[in-house]
Amino acid sequence: MRMMLLTSGTRGDVEPFAALARCAAEHGHEVRLGVPENSGVDLSGLDTVGLEVDFHRLVQERGISPWTAVRHFRTEIRPGMRRMLAAAVRETLAHEPDVVVHHAKVLTAPLVADALGMPSVLVEAIPVLTPTRQFPAPGVVNRDLGRFNRRTYAVARAAERMFHRDIERACAPLPGGAPASVPAPAATLLPISPQLLPRPDDWPATAHLTGSWHSGAPVPEPPDAVRAFLRDGPFLVATFGSMASGDPVARGRAVVESARAHGLRTLMLTGWGGLALPDELRGDDVLTVASLPLDTVLPGAALAVHHGGAGTVHAVARAGVPHVVVPFLADQPFWGRQLHRLGLAAAPIPQKKLTAERLTPAMGEALGCRPAAERVGRAVRAERGLETALSVLTAL
Repeated sequence: MRMMLLTSGTRGDVEPFAALARCAAEHGHEVRLGVPENSGVDLSGLDTVGLEVDFHRLVQERGISPWTAVRHFRTEIRPGMRRMLAAAVRETLAHEPDVVVHHAKVLTAPLVADALGMPSVLVEAIPVLTPTRQFPAPGVVNRDLGRFNRRTYAVARAAERMFHRDIERACAPLPGGAPASVPAPAATLLPISPQLLPRPDDWPATAHLTGSWHSGAPVPEPPDAVRAFLRDGPFLVATFGSMASGDPVARGRAVVESARAHGLRTLMLTGWGGLALPDELRGDDVLTVASLPLDTVLPGAALAVHHGGAGTVHAVARAGVPHVVVPFLADQPFWGRQLHRLGLAAAPIPQKKLTAERLTPAMGEALGCRPAAERVGRAVRAERGLETALSVLTAL
């Protein structure tokens, strides 16, 4: 089968698609992967094409005033999305696949698949497009609305209207131009562990909760300096990934001071600038690294302090490590509440309220979650999410 995989976003959006591409290729399928620029993901050995958008540039902070937000949309977000939507159409036409598998941001993917008479499959890394009564759309509402929960999912589909003209322009090369409406996906794949989110009973049969997508390849060894640091005593891992708003130095101070209060050393992954180490707190018990694959450093950690992105949530859960979630935006508050509800994490601390006074007791609460985290970690590691997803695709 010839597959076109299209993803867009930051590292957490690209890594699952890269894992699926490798799994499909290993099973003899001809796979091409469309990706954004500068994702930071290892794509070696994969047939990849660029989608002409850099989400590092799109999500970097540009201020908090309404005018700045509007200007950023006009000058960065809309042009970047326009290029990406057109590239997805162009590259899919060039590959002539049998199926198109796409991230929700790639709004032109189902249209080009429909124009070519092939099925499209939506990958929903965040459960925000398949309505359910059991919880509101993550990132739309942060509290349970009961019987009104299903209505919140209409908000997430507003992107199709926001970029309507860009979608039409991108689909101009298709036979007959842009279709009049967006066809429903042949299937929806949710690379989410049922250990972290039990499948809602009102989801349609076409929605498949596959389990997380991660490579079964051996985890690479970290650099020598990191390996030596991890051997020297109990430690935590702190990372806020691509989140960079607010005061990274203040967050770094809160993390290090709270870790020291519990006798823990700090491996700080500074990412895109969301964490920074104050000069006065430097010491042998703190190591800062720009970025590392989490699977190489999480095993053995006492806990992880992170932003609650879906990819990070699954990596920490897979390692059997308890969480302290410091959500910034979107689905992150949802995951923070969900992990706390399951007994895998402390109560989440919104990033604007993060202080050592709040974080220190939260770390103590998280350390008490260790037995539950280890139990869930064993179950998540036993999942075969990639094989489940591939079986859905081949059945099409």
